[in-house]
Amino acid sequence: MSVEPSVSAAPPLPPTLRAWLIVALLAVVASLNYIDRVMLTTMRPSLVAAIPMTDAQFGLLTSVFLWVYAFMSPVGGFLADRVSRTRVIVGSLFLWSAVTWLTAHATTFHELLATRVLMGLSEACYLPAALALIADYHRGPTRSLATGLHMIGISVGQGLGGLGGVLAERHDWTYAFSLFGGIGLGYSLVLVLALRDAPVAVGAAVAPRVKFGEAVTSLFAAKSYRLALVFWGLVATSGWAVLGWLPTLLGERFHLSQGTAGLSATGYLQPATWLGLLVGGFWSDYASRRHPRGRIYVTIFGLGLAAPSILLGANTGVFWAAIAGFMLWSFGVAFINANMMPILCLIADARYRATGYGILNLFSCFIGGITIYLGGALRDAQIPVTVIFNASVLILLLCAGVLHLIRPAPAAAPAA
Repeated sequence: MSVEPSVSAAPPLPPTLRAWLIVALLAVVASLNYIDRVMLTTMRPSLVAAIPMTDAQFGLLTSVFLWVYAFMSPVGGFLADRVSRTRVIVGSLFLWSAVTWLTAHATTFHELLATRVLMGLSEACYLPAALALIADYHRGPTRSLATGLHMIGISVGQGLGGLGGVLAERHDWTYAFSLFGGIGLGYSLVLVLALRDAPVAVGAAVAPRVKFGEAVTSLFAAKSYRLALVFWGLVATSGWAVLGWLPTLLGERFHLSQGTAGLSATGYLQPATWLGLLVGGFWSDYASRRHPRGRIYVTIFGLGLAAPSILLGANTGVFWAAIAGFMLWSFGVAFINANMMPILCLIADARYRATGYGILNLFSCFIGGITIYLGGALRDAQIPVTVIFNASVLILLLCAGVLHLIRPAPAAAPAA
């Protein structure tokens, strides 16, 4: 793929205080992003008591969010590439926080459904823009660590989403939405003052305005990007299969209650994820200084650690051995999240990074939905749940093979 070096290969820059401040500011946004989307699922009894609905309707509230979020991701990424990373981030936070606050005022199922659609539309714009902005600021050997620290914010938000159920029990289901909606609206004002797009490199040519068709054509013209799309889809298949059915596996294997199984499937994995993001990010940055494919090799190592860990976790009869196995899996797959955008920076034109990540996100969510459905179909067919986990092992090994085929674009090599 031929690209303008002045556009695609910005020179490495040492990390500045502002570069790390950007990561810290966005980590808070990432936490709010996941708190606002997850907390509805944690307050089902309180919500259904206030607004009667069937289980299918309650499930639709999450499904419609995922569908809209998936298909809007490329659009959100394109806006970040064409307009401004900062404007898209601030606008996305303001809009989804307003929708979160508005959710507290819904009185019917259809009003709730409408807020979930709006939530998907507004939240889809955030992640591609945020990761692209971090990559713009961290052009040298801090890119993966910076990305990993931001991803810790996402993980924290996933865990804090449980506050929705707690607050609903102590107050009512609307309280959490009013609270976090207000926090997000206030924080968006902070970002207006503190967040800025990365400065253009001295001597760099002024890039023409990005066009969606040109961005898609440029991305898919590169064999490595097509391989990255396959890789990300396979990662999603394995990840959704494990996370979606881990509570069921633990509950059935060790005769745990629903609550205990759910907490065991999430609580133990979070610290392992945080550690994996830090280690995978730091190690990847170190390796990238010594080899153009260093980030790829470190990610392959994480996959090699994660695959056999699933075998241990899914097939042991000892509870703590199972937990240890899945903690190692969580540690290993965290290497992927710390390195996906940095790897994308090696293979895609810098003008189209956010669009490229948005397309990857679309494919990941789409494959994830199919995986959840097929897992349920296998269970209906009386297929043991361990078959799902053992298949995930093979998928991760295939992921490693696909990732090994990815080659950095020549223009991206100096930035590595």
